Amino acid sequence: MTEGPTPEQQDLRAVGVATGLGCSIVAALILCIGGGVWLDSRFGTSPVLTLLGVALGLVVAGYQLWELAKVGSKTARPGPMTRTLSRLPMPSRRAARSLRDRDQSASARLKELEGNEE
Repeated sequence: MTEGPTPEQQDLRAVGVATGLGCSIVAALILCIGGGVWLDSRFGTSPVLTLLGVALGLVVAGYQLWELAKVGSKTARPGPMTRTLSRLPMPSRRAARSLRDRDQSASARLKELEGNEE
């Protein structure tokens, strides 16, 4: 008996995909612009390759933002990056419940310790 992901797990998956794509946008911009600056310094073509790096970085970031906008859509077909990130495994309900119970017991122990210090 296989149960689908809970709405909470679906929300967490969407947050994870959005976070991953957001980080990849920043990384793409840094790599493209940094690569352009490095190539300019190496070949003495300043600022031509830096400007090409900026343009390439903006194109890549725009594509990733477009994919990010499609994450929450029920009708849009996700792009290759979103499909890859959304296939990441989600913890089972039992694992999520045990993590929540462990956090609650740790929180209770912390309150006990704080109470003993007073």
